[in-house]
Amino acid sequence: MPDAEIPKRALFKTSEVCEIASVQPYVLRSWESEFPDLGVAKSAGGPRVYRRADVEKVLRIKQLVFSDGLTLAGVRRRIDDEAPTVFEEAEAAPIAELLGRNAKERLSEVKRGLMSILAMLGGRPDEARRLVAGAPAPAPARKKNKPARKRR
Repeated sequence: MPDAEIPKRALFKTSEVCEIASVQPYVLRSWESEFPDLGVAKSAGGPRVYRRADVEKVLRIKQLVFSDGLTLAGVRRRIDDEAPTVFEEAEAAPIAELLGRNAKERLSEVKRGLMSILAMLGGRPDEARRLVAGAPAPAPARKKNKPARKRR
């Protein structure tokens, strides 16, 4: 099966994916039900859009179904087998360094910094200073219940 030409864009509409892969929309929808990570909803109730990686996956599914004669269950197993399961040692080294002994402390510091930025953007400089200093947040003020008015 010849490789299809994928335009150099980040997102594609359903009709464009169907045209690139030369499949009918109902076929693409059935593949979406078997592969839930295929396609992304642009917004709630909006049209589905596909990333370039999704288009490549659709082309791979088409090849495995039509050329290799696999069922969708067989395609799923093949794609899972083809996916990298472990990091190469060279790729894992930076991650291991990031997750060193004091990763939790560094993440807490980043969180405090982000919280202070949030407080500054909210227009509360006193709150931002308190967050940067690491002081605990004051308890929220509680509303007092007013006694019910008597009806006449």
